[in-house]
Amino acid sequence: QVQLVESGGGLVQAGGSLRLSCAASGRIFGVKTGAWYRQALGKQRELVATIHVGGGALYVDSVKGRFTISRDDAKNTVYLQMNSLKLEDTGVYYCNLNPPSELLWGQGTQVTVSS
Repeated sequence: QVQLVESGGGLVQAGGSLRLSCAASGRIFGVKTGAWYRQALGKQRELVATIHVGGGALYVDSVKGRFTISRDDAKNTVYLQMNSLKLEDTGVYYCNLNPPSELLWGQGTQVTVSS
């Protein structure tokens, strides 16, 4: 069973940047649609960005122009470059497929944006 490990989160001031990584233990993102999700405290998990096998990307409106999802098939890794971070970007970020697999949810990585 493939496992996903997220990393790269941290504490950053508003306007700053972070780059999240999601390493898969097997080849999965190059053959299926990968995605990043986030969950803010007290809220439901939401889809943030999707990268299709062909490389096309889609974003939730709130992050368009600020976040970029990418993939390195040789490393079985998906990235999320987050720029111009806002307070409302705070949350735990998870990677998975789209649609997500219940078997692939990992621990996530915490992103905290401070003023």
